[in-house]
Amino acid sequence: MAPVIIFLAMLLAGSAVHKAVSHRRMAIAAARLVGMPSHGQLFLIIAGTLEAAAALCLLAAPLQRTGALLGSVIWLAYAATLLLRRGQSFDCGCDLVAREKPIDWPAIARPAVLALLAVIASTLPAAPIGLDAPFAAAGLLALYLAASELLAVPHPRWRKS
Repeated sequence: MAPVIIFLAMLLAGSAVHKAVSHRRMAIAAARLVGMPSHGQLFLIIAGTLEAAAALCLLAAPLQRTGALLGSVIWLAYAATLLLRRGQSFDCGCDLVAREKPIDWPAIARPAVLALLAVIASTLPAAPIGLDAPFAAAGLLALYLAASELLAVPHPRWRKS
């Protein structure tokens, strides 16, 4: 289970860094998601801080359960805000690049599945991190990012939303 824990930590840390690097774009996305235009920066700082804390907790064996539960709360909150905005078109900050697209079921399901994975990870005992775990986690992250890019294709024949 160590590769999954590292994958979740990498994803949370990457999200926190993404919020710091693209803070202007992400503040606008956060404001639109929560429906409070004047508070986007505040929500962005809170979300980025919680993501960074969850990532760090996941990497410390005694705090893995706490990190996994914090990550699941973050992803469930994100899924809930996306669900409230379902059907609206805007850049939700879901991707590394700015893409204005309608909020559809795959966009809502992505954080919900990550939350479920984090909840499952929180129930398992902390596993020692072996030499292969970071490489397996990097492979999971690559697959996740590839799937994210496939979901960004505007109107593929294989996807009906």
